[in-house]
Amino acid sequence: MGQSVLMPAGYTRRDGALFCDGVALDTIADRVGTPVYVYSANTIRNQYQRLAAAVEGLPVHVHYSVKANSSLAILALLRSLGAGVDIVSGGELHRALEAGFAGSDIVFSGVGKTPAELERAVRAGVRSINVESEGELAVLQDVAHRIGVVAPVVLRVNPDVAVDTPHPYTRTGERGMKFGIPLDRVIAVARAMSHMTNVKLIGLASHIGSQIGDATPYALAAKALVQLKREIESENLARLTTLDLGGGLGVTDDDGSSLDLRAYADALRIAAAEPGVEILIEPGRFLVAESGVLVTRVLYRKHSGGKEIVITDAGMNDFIRPSLYASHHAIDSASSDAEPTLRANIVGPVCESGDFFANNRLIADVAPGDLLVLRATGAYGYSMASNYNSRPRPAEVLVDGSRFAVITERESDADLTRRETFAPDWIED
Repeated sequence: MGQSVLMPAGYTRRDGALFCDGVALDTIADRVGTPVYVYSANTIRNQYQRLAAAVEGLPVHVHYSVKANSSLAILALLRSLGAGVDIVSGGELHRALEAGFAGSDIVFSGVGKTPAELERAVRAGVRSINVESEGELAVLQDVAHRIGVVAPVVLRVNPDVAVDTPHPYTRTGERGMKFGIPLDRVIAVARAMSHMTNVKLIGLASHIGSQIGDATPYALAAKALVQLKREIESENLARLTTLDLGGGLGVTDDDGSSLDLRAYADALRIAAAEPGVEILIEPGRFLVAESGVLVTRVLYRKHSGGKEIVITDAGMNDFIRPSLYASHHAIDSASSDAEPTLRANIVGPVCESGDFFANNRLIADVAPGDLLVLRATGAYGYSMASNYNSRPRPAEVLVDGSRFAVITERESDADLTRRETFAPDWIED
């Protein structure tokens, strides 16, 4: 937490105070209140440019994974940089269209798409629907037939590639998981599709997990997709023009990507070597995690059972990843770069023992009223927030240079009950 600790891109110290780009975080906290998510637009731009530089010369197009952070202003920023989007629900389709993306910019993934969601996607003219099961394919054929169109389909393959990720819940490409069509069923599905009138097979996809720090699994997945592509084309079942290698690029909470982008680009080259094929990648966390921090105010200090406990106004409903994934996020003081001297548990006000951000962590010797900053919360922070304990969700702020704006207003108590009633309109059966 002192001068020796590397700050994330976009965040600097000035006379001890922590700044996001050109704006002091305590200024934002005073104006907007806490807890509040703050994002650096320049950090998102820099991450996008890093990735674009790594894959330069390859037929690669970036489709941002909306689930990482679905705020409209973030989506619009990424659209301005040239990204498409990868969505996993009808709600994310709505957000993408609201943010200005065309249907042709959108890839629709997800293991449990409903008939209504598939219809909305087909009517929106999405670039592709990444089908994850034979049952889904049958429903999509029926939906497209009723509408009178031919739906573009990419088959999501479960490539049976094991990855080493920080938590088992972030692995998606191993045999027996719910994601994708099993490797040994893909050719049979492609054969069945060749007899369907309202779906067209245009490509193959895989997504093997999240927080991947080694490019080797990407190379293995690329080889699996290329082999399947060649088998499908050798039987004249389809001409494939898309290979989608998913996302999951590893990012630490302190110093950016832990994945060697040059090695990652080499893995993509395996797929890019196929003539006439466009490679899609779906980074989410990589583009936005480092851009964001969660600013929270210390409410109380207490000592219990030989432990120091720091209680903040943010809780697990605002940021659940430490509780859900045991994720590590560096915690800084917003106003002081003094060396950390306090070893404490940093917890929230939610009525759960699992409501914590860090245990036995060395931090600044803070007092009630001080601001703490949780790093690398730009991904899967606000997008996973809830109203548990009837707590309104926090505000979101985007900083661009020396200016900032509220991009999501803080919820009010009235928002919590706006769609409820205490006097139900009973329906007799």
